[in-house]
Amino acid sequence: MSHHFHPSSLREYDIRGIVGRTLGEADARAIGRCFATLLRRAGGTRVVVSRDGRLSSPALEAALVEGLTASGVDVVRIGLAPTPMLYHAEAMLEVDGGIQITGSHNPADYNGFKMVMQRRPFFGPDIQRIGAMAAAGEWDDGQGSVSDHDFTDTYVGRLIAGYAGGSYRIGWDTGNGAAGPVIERLVQLLPGEHHLLFTDVDGHFPNHHPDPTEVENLADLQRLVAEKQLDFGLAFDGDGDRIGAVDGQGRVLWGDQLLMILAEPALRETPGATIIADVKASQALFDRIAALGGTPLMWKTGHSPMKTKMRETGAPLAAEMSGHIFFGGEDYGFDDAPYGAVRLIRAIHLSGRSLSELRDAMPAMANTPELRFRVSEERKFAVIDEVLARLAAAGAEVNTTDGARVTTADGWWLLRASNTQDVLTARAEGRDQAALARLVAEVDAQLAASGVVRG
Repeated sequence: MSHHFHPSSLREYDIRGIVGRTLGEADARAIGRCFATLLRRAGGTRVVVSRDGRLSSPALEAALVEGLTASGVDVVRIGLAPTPMLYHAEAMLEVDGGIQITGSHNPADYNGFKMVMQRRPFFGPDIQRIGAMAAAGEWDDGQGSVSDHDFTDTYVGRLIAGYAGGSYRIGWDTGNGAAGPVIERLVQLLPGEHHLLFTDVDGHFPNHHPDPTEVENLADLQRLVAEKQLDFGLAFDGDGDRIGAVDGQGRVLWGDQLLMILAEPALRETPGATIIADVKASQALFDRIAALGGTPLMWKTGHSPMKTKMRETGAPLAAEMSGHIFFGGEDYGFDDAPYGAVRLIRAIHLSGRSLSELRDAMPAMANTPELRFRVSEERKFAVIDEVLARLAAAGAEVNTTDGARVTTADGWWLLRASNTQDVLTARAEGRDQAALARLVAEVDAQLAASGVVRG
């Protein structure tokens, strides 16, 4: 027996595809067989499994569990859960690995698998290895058991442990995603006044798409904050590992701005610590970390590289523009949006200012949202190489950590290839609108030189 995955489904950080077209139950079964075989060879015997609220998740979970047990691994099911709850369960229960079935923030017909093995992210070469093993039918036979465990109260208790964040009036929008039940329980334990939107889990996503990085998906939360005159609002993506926020005036705070707020108490507690942000983050963030006496580090976008770099540097905190916020030290180093919410409330409280006041104090920069350009999977990395070669020839000031981040007198611009989609993404930040226009023109010129037109 062997199994061949659709080549587009084996991604850098997970296995993901369109259910019924590029991903199905046979894939789930094969993932279970290969993951279980790798785990047993590494001396492991038990895996925790959970799923998000997508319509296809229960069937994929059943097939995955079938594959895991058929290769001799015992499975602990924790049911419907946001991805960070799976990470916590993998770290706290007596298990050797974990798999979350989730389509994250992709459209409703997508689904996929995020994996951890022996407390480490399972990505890149690990995922390619599963592809190769399945194609060769290289898996062990066995007979594992299945048990169910309710982990929600343990997880929420972990989020709230030692809470010292004061009392606020907060709006919460979980977008019908998997974080809903956790947030419902969390707010019962928090002081203050809480107004909840769309906490019922519904894989049709009837209200808005569960992606807080798109401004239109925050409109309901902005309306709620305005109508009820709340202090601020918090939003979550479909599987609860990314956070969005709006202040009392309805202004959106992006991942780098949230990190500016979180950095202050973190550096008070760990003076001089390294704090990591991805290459899309504002220069204002790196400057702020340095001003607070910390060591700013710019690193690659993506949850697996971020987690690995945090472990290497002992960083207490890291964030991506996309709303992944990672907490290091005794907090395991996960990207955990419900925990991020608790920590953000605490940081606002410790600052002695409102979120609106903290937002007002940030330097005013002119910047673009993330600009996206469709480029074929085969071509996307080649375009970046061409751009880097032209920049080198021109003697530009370039950071090549992840794509090209170019600093000029006007500010900076970034062009990188997405690890998860067939797109190039760009971003630019200038000291004013005129400077920003010049930076965006540079991006367009580089893309045009490689035959890519902004669509």
